[in-house]
Amino acid sequence: MVKLILVLGDQLTPSLSALREGDKAADVVVMAEVADEASYVKHHPKKIAFLFAAMRKFAKRLEEDGWRVAYTRLDDEDNAGSIDGELLRRADEFGAKEVIATEPGEWRLISILEDMPIPVHQFQDDRFIASHKEFEEWAEGRKELRMEWFYREMRRKTGLLMDGDQPVEGKWNFDHDNRKPPPDGVDFSGPMQFTPDEVVEEVLDLVERRFGNHFGDLRPFWFATDQEQARRQLTRFVKHALPSFGDYQDAMMTGEPFLWHSIVSLYINAGLLGPLEVCEAARDAYKAGDAPINAVEGFIRQIIGWREYMRGIYFLEGPDYTGRNFLKHDRDLPGFYWGGRTKMHCISEAVGQTQREAYAHHIQRLMVTGNFALLAGIDPHQVHEWYLEVYADAYEWVEAPNVIGMSQYADGGIVGSKPYISSGAYINRMSNYCKSCDYSVSTKTGEGACPFNLLYWHFIDRHFETFEDNPRMGNMTRTWARMDDAKKETIRSEAEAWLKRMEAGEEV
Repeated sequence: MVKLILVLGDQLTPSLSALREGDKAADVVVMAEVADEASYVKHHPKKIAFLFAAMRKFAKRLEEDGWRVAYTRLDDEDNAGSIDGELLRRADEFGAKEVIATEPGEWRLISILEDMPIPVHQFQDDRFIASHKEFEEWAEGRKELRMEWFYREMRRKTGLLMDGDQPVEGKWNFDHDNRKPPPDGVDFSGPMQFTPDEVVEEVLDLVERRFGNHFGDLRPFWFATDQEQARRQLTRFVKHALPSFGDYQDAMMTGEPFLWHSIVSLYINAGLLGPLEVCEAARDAYKAGDAPINAVEGFIRQIIGWREYMRGIYFLEGPDYTGRNFLKHDRDLPGFYWGGRTKMHCISEAVGQTQREAYAHHIQRLMVTGNFALLAGIDPHQVHEWYLEVYADAYEWVEAPNVIGMSQYADGGIVGSKPYISSGAYINRMSNYCKSCDYSVSTKTGEGACPFNLLYWHFIDRHFETFEDNPRMGNMTRTWARMDDAKKETIRSEAEAWLKRMEAGEEV
């Protein structure tokens, strides 16, 4: 009897568990470009175009490999508009009574498949290193679920950068060596950029027609859209950028959106690259003496440590995770997150490159846009949806714990042991943004004071009781407590006045 095999847009991997469970001779692969998945949040046009083009190319690859593929394009007349609608339509067309699927990466889609009127068998997504069960067993009984300890388990499991039971060069983590401020110049021209072929151009025209009102620039479009192209970009990064990646992975520079970053997360998360293949390429460069340990370890930690840990937290915490709001923040996301004018150069740079490239690196996300949202008391669910909308590598399983947990502390400390907040001093140390800003990073209060300086202490004041006993926040709460009353009142009044101007839509 024929079965349907569902392949989603972020499951573009030939060895996908659902495909392994299927029968080429009898079953039908179902792939569909549907309006629901492109617009449940208003995804960046570049992300939609990337996925649709990559899906079309992957479907062709499956057909060449002997699969029968029922592929629905967005503008097909019979398109049901949703994944469940397409499965029911194809089940009726082919007389199928059941569906094979690899578990989706978000609770929303898992629930949709579980509520289907025909049986849907969801198989484990074993493209990840840690299964749900492994993560649950690791987490059980622990008071704190710290990524560093989980990462060490993943190193042991994979053998990456291990010398028997010990880490190579005697250390698990070389992060101390990866915090250099920005250099005078960048000697790497960025990721490999691919000229759109006929398939991609057709998709770009479609996305332009249908999603032209979404935030973000569709063109120029340069992403890889198949496995071969993605592997070429990986090779370019390892050869030309990885040696300097570690030193400057936290740095930020005006007019330099990519620095020495890999720009492969969108390819890993869509299935065009495997996490182990990426890590092994970096490890091999270290073994060959072509990249230093601090760069290679830092890069591998992002993938087998942080990426796997984020997924573990997302599925461990359950479907209500994205609605958490531990600090009870309720301000609306300001217009400058959508390209409105702001005098804050760091925000303008981070949002501007996000609009153009559907990309910003981890420190821009955490310590610029995320830091500001947390200091200003923005509703964390709005912040979560913004990140999900604007980045090409964003899927809820990885984005939500990074935002709700790490960035906004909305989970109350499950992911982070402290809120990741800073004044303007950190941004000034790790970037050259402040040199071009209308505000003065060295000014704490009064005319021209950096808003990050005001809002930092305003945050400490608002949440003093919450964090006064937090060992990692003690220095800051004690410093606030020692300030004289007049200085405290100046900070409160100036910060609140600034926030009121922001809420009124003034250029701030």
